Amino acid sequence: MRPDGMKLGIEAARLLAVADCCEIAPGLSEIELQRIEQEYGFEFADDHRAFLASGLPVSQPPEEGDTWEKPWPDWRNGDPKELRKRLEWPVEGVVLSVRHGYWHPSWGERPENTDEALQQAQALLAQVPKLVPIYAHRFLPAGHGSHSHPVLSVWGTDIMCYGTDLIDYVNHEFDDFDAHTPDDWRPQATVPFWRDFLH
Repeated sequence: MRPDGMKLGIEAARLLAVADCCEIAPGLSEIELQRIEQEYGFEFADDHRAFLASGLPVSQPPEEGDTWEKPWPDWRNGDPKELRKRLEWPVEGVVLSVRHGYWHPSWGERPENTDEALQQAQALLAQVPKLVPIYAHRFLPAGHGSHSHPVLSVWGTDIMCYGTDLIDYVNHEFDDFDAHTPDDWRPQATVPFWRDFLH
């Protein structure tokens, strides 16, 4: 891991602990992180990896209307089916939008037949960068050697930034949003494809 990414993840974990908003278990070991990456077919970004190695957020009472019963993904003891569902959430949301008429401009002409459009979209979506869940429907791009990506809130094709990086995200989600938000706060996503949806 790159030192800057490690430092960012460790500081984000410290801020989460200070916020005292959830239970935090001992961090994931290197062996656990490697097992997760092999089992689920992605690599954590360096800051996300350091965040989870510093302490694993495992529980928080769900709020009314929450999509996830336990918003923090339990990478150590979680149900593999549930974890896969979380990893597939961003792509599945776009597929659902395609079913209802959405078509990404970079995909060329949309097939008239909906089933063909869905097949083509799924093939193209298999090539987009993977997003990894942090909390509920908040995601960071995957990828060893990368860090400092904005955290994205993903709900179908309704995608927005929830923090300029992992530290900023923890401050916004679990502390006082206004206290950490300058007037010119306009984070820009760095990851291809997903950044096209930002508004």
